Amino acid sequence: MTDSLRWVKSSYSNNGGQCIEWAPEHAAATGEFLVRDSKDPNGPHLALSRQGFAGLVEFAKSH
Repeated sequence: MTDSLRWVKSSYSNNGGQCIEWAPEHAAATGEFLVRDSKDPNGPHLALSRQGFAGLVEFAKSH
């Protein structure tokens, strides 16, 4: 299922390679926010709620 998704890199991708990607269309359609490591696109992903994703974004902004 996640192979057919369009993944988008974080806007903070120019920070030395420590990037995440997320699937915005999947989030809009299901309310489930999928997040993965851009360096390992075939690896595992996280499935977050809207609140969990918002918390991750806030954490990233503050660090």
